[in-house]
Formats: sequence, structure tokens, C-alpha cells
Amino acid sequence: MGTLYIVGTPIGNMKDITLHALEVLKTCDVILAEDTRVTKKLLVHYEIKKIVWRYDEYTGEKVYKDVQHLLKEGKNIALVTDAGTPGIADPGWKMVKYIRDNQKDTSIIPIPGASSVITLLSVSGIHGDKFTFVGYPPHKKGRNKFFDELKNIHTTPIIFFESPYRIQKSFDDVSRVFGGDAQIIVGKEITKIYEEIWRGTTEEAKKYFIGNKLKGEFIVLINV
Repeated sequence: MGTLYIVGTPIGNMKDITLHALEVLKTCDVILAEDTRVTKKLLVHYEIKKIVWRYDEYTGEKVYKDVQHLLKEGKNIALVTDAGTPGIADPGWKMVKYIRDNQKDTSIIPIPGASSVITLLSVSGIHGDKFTFVGYPPHKKGRNKFFDELKNIHTTPIIFFESPYRIQKSFDDVSRVFGGDAQIIVGKEITKIYEEIWRGTTEEAKKYFIGNKLKGEFIVLINV
């Protein structure tokens, strides 16, 4: 019986990968990747040549069956996401659940790596013994409800991901729920060349993140 490895990969800087993760990627038989183009850049950087299958939220039943069959044959499979750890705000959890439900004797082993949530929290200056991570806000339907319900969360700080296309809207939503003077910390392009950690109020954030400042991926910490 093969092993399914859940492999954490860098969130931006390719040097932020563990020796253990590289060993698994070099020795596994197949790699499942959320975006094969992104993963192949990482593999090329470390001179790793492997079969890479696309695995994302649109993956059909056949891939699940194929993975199950390979594991039965004794093949080892590594599951990676575009950045960070599979299963955190991405569909990796579905593959883990499928294998656990349908092939209980398969070993599923985590290979830890970088996390933008923990990275931002580590430089926040806020006691990190308790926090709430809520993933990505909905794009449209349910978005107001998503932010309204944050008011009922008592384990703070609250952390969420956001794209550059909706970050200004998120600032508006946080301001509506918590007030324009709500203190937030914004991480942009964490670990990348243009990394920025910004602190201020939601109203200040709306004025600061304009133009070129809107490029990149964002992570927001609400300190309430």
C-alpha cells in the first residue's frame, strides 16, 4: 500500500521549503497540484522531474479513483497546493477525506511547511495563543452575512485571505461591522520581493492601498 503525503510548499519565497518536503517530492511517484504551472516552477527550481496531475476544486471522480488505484498498487503520492499547506482554504481536504473514507488502511502523512496565517501572526505583536481563521470571504452571495457574523466571534484576532480585486471591498465590510477605527494588520505578498506588513485602521487602509499597492495577494488580521 502506498502513502499519500500532504506537502507544505513555499508561500512565495522558494527557499522556504523543508528538506523533508524536497525529499518527498523527489521520491514520490505522482504529484497532485492545484495549478500544475505553479508547481512545475517549484520543481524546475529544485531540478525535480515528476509526473504532475492537476487536482483542484473542479476535479472529477476519475482522478479520485485513479489516486486510490495507484495507492493500492503501492505508489506514493504527494499532494501540494499553489502556496502553503493543502487543505487550508483549498480543496486538498476533499482528497484526504476521500482516501480516509474509501481506503482506511492508507497512510496519510503531513509534511509541514510555511503558513501565511502564522507568519503574519508572528509579526503582529499580538498574543497568539488564540485566534480565528476564516479563509476567503465569499465573492458575492453571502458576503454581507460572512462579515456580519465576524462580530459574533469572541476568539480574536480574526484573520482572513483576500484577493487584490476585492481587498478594498473587504476594508469597507470590516469598517461597516467593526467601525472605521478598527485596528487591522495587512500582509501583502508575504515572503516575496515586494512583501509589506502594514498596520493601521480600516479607513487608513482604504486610502493607503490604491494603485500599485493593490497588486498581490492579501491576508488581513482584525484586532478587536
